[in-house]
Order: sequence, then structure tokens, then C-alpha cells
Amino acid sequence: MSTQGISDPSVLASETVEQYELKEFMSNLDSTQQRLIRFLAEDLSISPSSIAMAMRYSQQDRGPLPMILWRYGFVSLEQLNQIFEWTANQR
Repeated sequence: MSTQGISDPSVLASETVEQYELKEFMSNLDSTQQRLIRFLAEDLSISPSSIAMAMRYSQQDRGPLPMILWRYGFVSLEQLNQIFEWTANQR
């Protein structure tokens, strides 16, 4: 693997691990939760590492994922509102 243009190869390795962890989390989710994760990543451009970390925190804190994302600064208040709107439209 070439690391040309990457100042710290460990950052790339860390991001790869987080993407793997996100895939692991997603395999245990129902279809609505999987769509939410895709919405977060594709529409709101939240990194897989941020989503995976928030999902771990969500399991530990037993809080809803959108609130965990906001509480830990992974999404802005505007993005949190977009998540709530998306969620409401899925019902």
C-alpha cells in the first residue's frame, strides 16, 4: 500500500479499522437503522470513524444515536435537526 501524500500512515490504518467496526455494527442492525447509518454517511458526510465511535458510545450510554452524535460533537445542531426530520419521514 502506498502512503504517498499521507503524513501519518497510522491515521489511514485507524480509519480502516473504524470502517471495519462500522460494518460490524451494521450487520447487527435492522434495516431502518442501516438506512440511518447510510443517511449519516452519505447525506450528512459524517465519517465512518465518527459513526462507529458514536455507536460504541450509544451502546455504553444506552442513548439514542442522534443524541450521542450531537453530545460528542460529531454533528451540529442543524445536522441533528436533519436527522430528526429524516427519522420522522421514515415512519
